Amino acid sequence: MQTWPEIEPNRPLIIGIAGGSGSGKTTIAHAVLNGVDQVGFIQHDSYYEHRSDLSYAERAAINYDHPDSLETALLIKHLEALRNGEAIDVPVYDFSTHLRTDDVERLDPQPVIVVEGILVFVEPALRDLFDLRLFVDTPPDLRLIRRIGRDIEERQRTIDSVLSQYLSTVRPMHQQFVEPSKRFAHIIIPEGYNQVAVGTVNSMLRDYLGGLDR
Repeated sequence: MQTWPEIEPNRPLIIGIAGGSGSGKTTIAHAVLNGVDQVGFIQHDSYYEHRSDLSYAERAAINYDHPDSLETALLIKHLEALRNGEAIDVPVYDFSTHLRTDDVERLDPQPVIVVEGILVFVEPALRDLFDLRLFVDTPPDLRLIRRIGRDIEERQRTIDSVLSQYLSTVRPMHQQFVEPSKRFAHIIIPEGYNQVAVGTVNSMLRDYLGGLDR
């Protein structure tokens, strides 16, 4: 039986989901959202730095797979606010322009908060906020195929630009930052979407939420 860490009354359980680009993190996160009530969702990608001081060409050349491309300090501040029962305004990032939009998404405190991103286990101050850490471990060829499809369909990229970015930044940054962060996971989910693993996590969360009502 899962034993949860000691959590202060009325503060959310925070779950981090990491894994390589195209590993299936978002699919796992949505499986949790659809399988369990009272869950809030945050993507680390929403916190890419707003570099309006740079031209489009300069923004396009940024290494978006390096931790420095993200305003992780703001995400940490937001998670701490949620832990204190405060609502937050999550940035909305436009991947076609490489800029944040003027919009934000209000997220009210929930009993469970899921945070997803390739680098969420890299920064110790962020990693330490997670009560449960999941790593989605998917073979490189599957991750690349999924990334090509996603970036062409959702982010208006060409296949040449996707492959160029994969070879120049995605693959080396995965080896330098993402793969080593797997050692910090409490649970490793193999082969992307794994129904048994997701079912186990959802069952654990339902037990946790049921315990809050007792």
